[in-house]
Amino acid sequence: MSHLPRRAFAQQALALMALATVPGLRAQEAAPATASNVMTPPAAMFLQGVPAIPRDVAERMAAYTEFRGHGFSDWHPSKAEMLVSHRAAGASTAQLFRLDMAMGEIKPVTQGPEPAGGGSYEPNDGRYIVFSRASGGNEVTQVFRQALDGSAAVQLTHNDERNAFIGWRKKQKEIVYTSVPIDRTAQGGTRTKIMTTFWAVNPEAKDPIAERRKLVELEGGGWGASVSEDGRRLALGNYRSANESQLWMMDLDGEQAGKPVQLLPRPDSKEPPAVYFGSFMRDGKTLLVATDRFGEFRELALLDLATQALKPLTRHIPWDISGGSVSADNKTLVVQANADGRDELHFFDLKTGKEIPAPQGVAAGSVGTTRFHPKLPLMAYSVSSTQGPSQIHVLDAQGKSQQWTQAAVPAGIDTRAFRDTEIIRWKSFDGLPISGLITRPPANFKGRRPVLISIHGGPEGQATVGFLARWQYYIQELGITLIQPNVRGSSGFGKTFLALDNGFKREDSVKDIGALLEWIKTQPDLDPERVIVAGGSYGGYMSLAVATHYSDRIAGAVDIVGISHFVTFLNNTESYRRDLRRVEYGDERDPAMREFQERISPLTNAHKIKKPLFVIQGKNDPRVPYTEAEQIVAKVRELGTPVWYMRADNEGHGFARKENSDYMNWALVQFMQQTILK
Repeated sequence: MSHLPRRAFAQQALALMALATVPGLRAQEAAPATASNVMTPPAAMFLQGVPAIPRDVAERMAAYTEFRGHGFSDWHPSKAEMLVSHRAAGASTAQLFRLDMAMGEIKPVTQGPEPAGGGSYEPNDGRYIVFSRASGGNEVTQVFRQALDGSAAVQLTHNDERNAFIGWRKKQKEIVYTSVPIDRTAQGGTRTKIMTTFWAVNPEAKDPIAERRKLVELEGGGWGASVSEDGRRLALGNYRSANESQLWMMDLDGEQAGKPVQLLPRPDSKEPPAVYFGSFMRDGKTLLVATDRFGEFRELALLDLATQALKPLTRHIPWDISGGSVSADNKTLVVQANADGRDELHFFDLKTGKEIPAPQGVAAGSVGTTRFHPKLPLMAYSVSSTQGPSQIHVLDAQGKSQQWTQAAVPAGIDTRAFRDTEIIRWKSFDGLPISGLITRPPANFKGRRPVLISIHGGPEGQATVGFLARWQYYIQELGITLIQPNVRGSSGFGKTFLALDNGFKREDSVKDIGALLEWIKTQPDLDPERVIVAGGSYGGYMSLAVATHYSDRIAGAVDIVGISHFVTFLNNTESYRRDLRRVEYGDERDPAMREFQERISPLTNAHKIKKPLFVIQGKNDPRVPYTEAEQIVAKVRELGTPVWYMRADNEGHGFARKENSDYMNWALVQFMQQTILK
């Protein structure tokens, strides 16, 4: 069955690196709380400067930590049964469950302290699943086979490789996966040439490592693929940057096996760089291709493999296509269009290539996943909104939609009363229109409200409409207005907009926040004297950069797993990620670019940070090493500005465990109490 995974076009390069503590900053474990009125930090958490958390803060926020939705993972190959991702009551992490009827009881499949994801049924009879799991947030992902009887999972991949499940060779009873070796010899790795290897193996092999077969080894860390229905070919995607990728084809059998051939752009083409991502149609003769070759936005087209003709399908939709799926009978295509941060469904008749009306019964909300059943006339889709977490619905052949899961909502909280997220727009320093999302507190909060500006990561990410979970506490109970800007460089607004922050244009996106701060001054319901800026990953860099440029206009800043210095980041991020990041941030080996990166980095400008700073980090982060956090903490503290530092030693690029996430959010409430709520 053909389908395009949500956000499949921006493949992420993830890996592990060895980390070293920055000299001069000694992380101290928080002393166990003895008073009954304060919360004890999680065992794996190190704290500096973070005050004790009053128990009443945790109690008031408790209900807002218990929203638990469901994510769709896969359909059973023949039955109306699905795999769903869910965090059960009392659990620390999300696991995979089986669900065989609408609103039925979910039955656990995976277990353990680490999150499980990427679940996929064995495609012939569904006797077992394969799934992916990493350890402690290190993102050195391993692939496992899991029987449905609750027995122990069997690891299929090598511990010294970061692995990614690609798909099934159904007739051959094999899976295809990729691996990239992890360099554990030094911080940041030492390899100069990064290779991705494609493997095939029977998941039921006695020794999966010894019995796996190498299909091809390709240079670079941005390779992904789609497997044809007959298992004889791979459609390979080579992700080079957010604005450029290539589509290749490779036979897995016969004389040409293991010899990739470039399809798009054609090798002799002189057209500008573009994005291409391909997924096989059921007939094996056609690829469903996502591309921005024809205009600003990523649209879907059909590539005839015999004639190489590329036929556009969705050109009339003025937004990026972010996902989709094809029905088992190959007659219907459903696509997700990212309309200003809210995914909407569009249906197409594949025989005519024309859009057809969407069924009337489709549930309202922003769509997260769509997937047709491989045999039955059913389509699963998930939706979320400001009023509720992700829930799964199923659409039948008659256009009737039925809800299959019910999100857990704590007693006493009426999510229907949560105000809708709205779109706001302002003009930046150069006249460029910038947009964002705003979520306002209930009307009973009077006067000008404090503001939390939350900047997404990526940097090619996007603030999208959806459930705000714990963040809703800040809005509903503390009366804070949340603004999520989509500065230049964000995805979803066209490829020109996407490239506007590259290289020497890096700080133009920071100026977009400066313009937002000016816009806030003009709003009668917002208080420009009480603004905090926060962000994770690239958003963490943005928060630090705003703190250096506009310290006089903010009350504080929160940096979560953020870049503090571009040169040290590029030197220390795991080696296979480095070239992909250089395209976005600039190549530090070029003297002019290195001088620019040195000059604009927050660490260089730490003396300009005059307002309180809260830095949050996972020690096992393979993308932005924890040394980025510790060097900015040490420098800002040395200069006399108050700094809170929180580091979880069992987390990576963000907090996946509930106990760590809860403590972080309690501390954020304390930080707001001391900056914008006092």
